[in-house]
Amino acid sequence: MNMTEEQILKDIEKNREMYIDFFRDVLKAKSYNPPGDELNVAKVIDGFLKKFSITSEIYPFGENRANLVASLNGNDDKLLLYNGHMDVVPPGNDSDWSSPPLDATIKRKKYIYGRGTTDMKGGLVAMIIALKILKPFENELSGNLIVNAVADEETGGIFGTKWCLENPLKSKKPDFTIVGEASGLNPLPKAILLGEKGHLYVKLITNGISCHASMPSLGKNAIDMMSEIVIKLSKLKNYIPPAQPPMTLEKLKSLVAEVFASREIFERILNEQPMLNSVIQSLVNFSYSVTMIKAGIKENVVPDRCEALIDVRLLPGQKVDSIIDGLKELILNETSYNIKDKLGENNNEPYVFVETSDASEGSYWKDWEESNHLKTLHDIIEKTYNKKSFYLLLPASADAHYIRNSGICPQTVIFGPGRGEKAHAVDEYIEIEDFINSIKVYALFAYEFLKQK
Repeated sequence: MNMTEEQILKDIEKNREMYIDFFRDVLKAKSYNPPGDELNVAKVIDGFLKKFSITSEIYPFGENRANLVASLNGNDDKLLLYNGHMDVVPPGNDSDWSSPPLDATIKRKKYIYGRGTTDMKGGLVAMIIALKILKPFENELSGNLIVNAVADEETGGIFGTKWCLENPLKSKKPDFTIVGEASGLNPLPKAILLGEKGHLYVKLITNGISCHASMPSLGKNAIDMMSEIVIKLSKLKNYIPPAQPPMTLEKLKSLVAEVFASREIFERILNEQPMLNSVIQSLVNFSYSVTMIKAGIKENVVPDRCEALIDVRLLPGQKVDSIIDGLKELILNETSYNIKDKLGENNNEPYVFVETSDASEGSYWKDWEESNHLKTLHDIIEKTYNKKSFYLLLPASADAHYIRNSGICPQTVIFGPGRGEKAHAVDEYIEIEDFINSIKVYALFAYEFLKQK
């Protein structure tokens, strides 16, 4: 370790309490999405950066919403991009929490509780702090670090990462990107995530004919129609193009097994840990889940409308359009119902309406095994956390797909503090040491990546 790297670590130790306080200030800035309110967070971040003469620009939109771009300098000969989102999911019922979700409560001097601690203000704040830490050493660097704090990730990212890539970052071509989502998976150590699954919400609406429940043959029950379709969904794979996962099940197992003393121990743990087994299996399979159904206006009325929401998870390489086309073909071939392009037409005729939202396609960094920069990141994580790190894919979706699939920076990974299972949970929390360690990783990797050679 050279002198500058030692100074970076000393800075983190010296200013530890200041960085924790800044983190808590960001947590207290309300940014539930919906509605968003990311401008509240952007102002806190911008105020922090301006204290240290770091260039930061806020891009407001809508009502109290914003994106932010901060940079170390103007030298883009070599460019490292850090990306993190400012919005968080709503907390649900505040009374279910052991402490108010916006209080950023410290417990047992070890944890910080609050909405967004794990998903993902912890990672975002650590990236902002890394920018501050590197500022005194910018003359030693041959490139630039940009931190993009974005809106809208929890509702698709169109107005956040996608907008930033097409506007303030349009002329930028990052050589490497880290998205700071939580990459911890209990009971494993930190992972580096090389790809992610795609996501699609499909709303099915069955339009039937209402009548009195005492004479059901006079109508057409929309719930019965929906039930027929839901049962037939098991055949969906027959109507969509076959898809191969980016990694085989054996490859995924071998990557995870690296953190265990032996393959035998790994296999035993895999059998004993339903969570771990479920994650690995999800990474090689296309899946769907019917998550919500709504119908009926009164107990004695046959309903003429039923809505169902289907959460679809795509493998990298699968196309949203092919999933929708396959679903429609299934409905036409496996049921007797027509599909209409608009609601409200021919309400005396049974039909189905299909609506989609939050559509994103999966992504994967194909050439990751050839990257020396990735090996450097891996080594820094392992040394900082004093535990083996490993490579894996993300079973959920994140904004990384915008960066990879656009071709702007295929060499994009996800790494951040926090454990994935705590995201969106009641009493969401993060370990303070995990947060501090992530600052070290982001700062040390940025210095190593950008230093003059």
